[in-house]
Amino acid sequence: MQLESTIQLGEPVSHRGIIVAPLFPRLTPTAAYVTLDEALPLGFKVTEVDAAGLVPELAVRNPLDQNVLLYDGEELIGAKQNRILNVTVLVAAGSKTAIPVSCVEEGRWHASSAAFGSAPQAAHPELRRRKGELLSADPMARGIAQHEVWEAVRESAERHGAHSPTMAQADTYRSRENGLAALRGTFPLQPGQSGALLAVGDALCLDYVSQPDAFARLYPKLLDGYLLDALGRLDRDPRDGLGEFLSAIEAAPRSHGPSAGLGEDLRLASKTVLGSGLELEGELIQLCAFTREGRGSQARIRRPSRRRA
Repeated sequence: MQLESTIQLGEPVSHRGIIVAPLFPRLTPTAAYVTLDEALPLGFKVTEVDAAGLVPELAVRNPLDQNVLLYDGEELIGAKQNRILNVTVLVAAGSKTAIPVSCVEEGRWHASSAAFGSAPQAAHPELRRRKGELLSADPMARGIAQHEVWEAVRESAERHGAHSPTMAQADTYRSRENGLAALRGTFPLQPGQSGALLAVGDALCLDYVSQPDAFARLYPKLLDGYLLDALGRLDRDPRDGLGEFLSAIEAAPRSHGPSAGLGEDLRLASKTVLGSGLELEGELIQLCAFTREGRGSQARIRRPSRRRA
């Protein structure tokens, strides 16, 4: 992966201490896929693995003749409890597979629907970073992040003064809807954009997919996550180092491993950044990366629970 030859940094937009810069593809994408929101109305299904259910794993059935991209941190709502994707998975056309997830609704374990729907938001960058810290230590142990995810959801709810009877991440977003709505329009999607780079204070986050049409559908979910992290930290001086962050991602040692779907999982980690992505036949399909700072990098690794919450 040569980041400089793959991604071009656009003109950043700065508002109240939040910087969001668009990312554009330098190469014409080859791999074709659709997003979760496109696939669900066409018969794509995400369900519990069986009647008993497993916290860190869900079942996916793709009857379509198109591959489906499920994005890291994307939230699935319904079934026995809401979950987020632990890693990006490219689900092959006409296939069935299991996907690695974490719960973001600690206090519920009963079915509200037979299958999952798509949430209007993704996990916020701080939650995704803390999850990624644990997964970077052992990329194959995809369930180990669960207790850290629950802690991050609780802390976010407390920080935003949100009440949730089931400690659901979605309720924190709902509680701050007015604040999110006041900021969304400041950071519009640009034509041809296929990624974004966020800076809030000292924290930076990058999200990228190869297809601009796919990113256009993902961006509203990701943007709400960016803005949720920014609320309560507005009007602080953001870190001035977008290019430096990209260079650190480029220089970070990386490794490859098996994916839950098509392609190979990509992991990168250094003293300053960590990230994950997906490559298919040499093409970078997806990448997310974060500054490696804060208590998440010191989190104790816990073994996964395969029982209900």
